[in-house]
Amino acid sequence: MPEIRVALVGVGNSASALIQGTQYYKDAKEGTTVPGLMHVNFGGYHIRDIKFVAAFDVNKNKIGKDLSEAIFTEPNCCPKFASVPNLGVKVSRGPILDGVAEHMKKVFHVYDEKTHHSDDVVKVLKEAKAEVLVNYLPVGSREATRFYAQAAIDAGCAFVNCMPEFIASDQEWSRKFEKAGLPVAGDDIKSQVGATILHRNLVRLCLDRGVIVDETYQLNLGGDTDFLNMTVENRLKTKRISKTEAVTSLVPYELPTRIGPSDYVPFLQNKKICYITLKGRKFGDRPITINVKLEVEDSPNSAGVVIDLIRAVKIALERKIKGALISVSAYAFKHPPIQVPDSTAKQWVEDYIAGIRER
Repeated sequence: MPEIRVALVGVGNSASALIQGTQYYKDAKEGTTVPGLMHVNFGGYHIRDIKFVAAFDVNKNKIGKDLSEAIFTEPNCCPKFASVPNLGVKVSRGPILDGVAEHMKKVFHVYDEKTHHSDDVVKVLKEAKAEVLVNYLPVGSREATRFYAQAAIDAGCAFVNCMPEFIASDQEWSRKFEKAGLPVAGDDIKSQVGATILHRNLVRLCLDRGVIVDETYQLNLGGDTDFLNMTVENRLKTKRISKTEAVTSLVPYELPTRIGPSDYVPFLQNKKICYITLKGRKFGDRPITINVKLEVEDSPNSAGVVIDLIRAVKIALERKIKGALISVSAYAFKHPPIQVPDSTAKQWVEDYIAGIRER
């Protein structure tokens, strides 16, 4: 049976939703419309072909546990929607670097670097025969993201960068992966139906219907560790760039915009609430205001996209495509190498699956 050997950086809520999803959809029937899936079969690969072979974390309560148990260990709060059998994968100790902000050390139950050393990441990846490394590090992990990107190259793995540090969209890093003969997809995952894609499509609707957009903003509330981590402004630089450019890149004029993480509300847990306001002018310069509220469980929302990305980079490995995956990244990420309307990106992905468009 074909398989896709996947390693994870960060065993948090996003990893929990992804792993649960592989069990939830393992018997999904091909050729049918399945709620929650964009592709049951992606280029010849079913969801059940995804196999997790390695994982890295810094939480002492997760390290050494089987991955099936670690994904339900605090502070994870992703809702449990599927039973996960023992996966036979022990969580390895990853380097801390800048992956943990000072105010997150107690929350993440970080291991003591004075008494323990991180595992050899490249060695673990090679021994596990990992093919794809998925990066779920917290926002603001600049040094740590680059460490794992280089580890992927050294271990011969494709790299899927789900967080807002620029790797696939950075020419220098894209060339590094190209030189190594490996694909890279990124940056900053765009959820299945999340704040960014909804905001983008509202703006696109106005532009297509002749409305001038004068200003827009997006406010987000959440209660998981992702939002707690983002309460420190100095970790948000690339996140704000990523979310803002995802919207403003569609507009052919300067648009006053405020987009970004807004507030941490503990009792919301893994729920995310987004408020979008858009003000513009229609026929006769008459005003139009659009107010939207979106409420989702955050981690399953991103997993619905990552489950396709893993299969997309596996195909790239088979086709010996190297460097940044343009079509897949444009569809799945907020800050891809090339920004295009979502309808165009969707067609690019279908062409990619069919082998018409290689990158």
